[in-house]
Amino acid sequence: MKILVTGSNGQLGLSIKDKAESFPYFQFIYTDIEALDITSEKSLRNFFNQNKIEVLINCAGYTAVDKAENEKEKAFLINSHAVKNLALLSKDYGFSFIHISTDFVFDGQKNTPYLETDTPNPLSVYGQSKFDGERNVLQFAENALIIRTSWLYAEYGNNFVKTIRRIATERQEIKVVNDQAGAPTYAGDLAEAILKILDQKHLPQGVNTYHYSNEGIVSWFDFAVAIVEMSNLKCLVKPIPTSEYPLPAKRPAYSGLNKEKIKRDFELIIPGWKESLKKCIANM
Repeated sequence: MKILVTGSNGQLGLSIKDKAESFPYFQFIYTDIEALDITSEKSLRNFFNQNKIEVLINCAGYTAVDKAENEKEKAFLINSHAVKNLALLSKDYGFSFIHISTDFVFDGQKNTPYLETDTPNPLSVYGQSKFDGERNVLQFAENALIIRTSWLYAEYGNNFVKTIRRIATERQEIKVVNDQAGAPTYAGDLAEAILKILDQKHLPQGVNTYHYSNEGIVSWFDFAVAIVEMSNLKCLVKPIPTSEYPLPAKRPAYSGLNKEKIKRDFELIIPGWKESLKKCIANM
């Protein structure tokens, strides 16, 4: 199976590279913006005319949640317009399409984990652009999986785990919001799940949406406390309300994802968030 991974220098793309050696019968092509501009239909057509692929895993995305409030055009270009290009071309060139989306498509008004069938109502430009991308997949792709994930982190790139570890070595005390809850996701686990789905030859029939995160729901404060403890750092973590830490983009107060569908359909066992955090910190 020939698989194209776009956005391959991001957290998830690099995690897929890590896991690839366990799937030696897959042939991977890794691209990032320098090698393939997914916002350009011409570039994409040139690429697909020269490379016959069976599956595209789109890890590319504009993920600067707060900057997106002032860079709406850029966020929609990458998270929506480019996704429409890929969805349309997946039909033209006959490849399956796996697209990564986010918990930020929800407004956080629920207090039980969101189902795939719950109606999105994004609060931020970033969330709106990702929801728009999802709608483009639903409208224009023939065979695709949309996988929503949340609070993604890895050994690579910039993420909450790395930020807390760095700040905790510089300060004696940090303050973290305790009134936003969700589920951390180790990119290594998500990468493995995607490759296991493909390994089972479960290529998409029609367009389906799934949720994937590590098991368990925590606040950002709980998550930060665990990061500091597992890193053997002495910094004190103090809880604060969101009102004390205002940011440009509004976040959902609750964004837990129900994962029963992906576990049932693909027989996946999903690790707990603490277990995966421990693994990631050990790798760091």
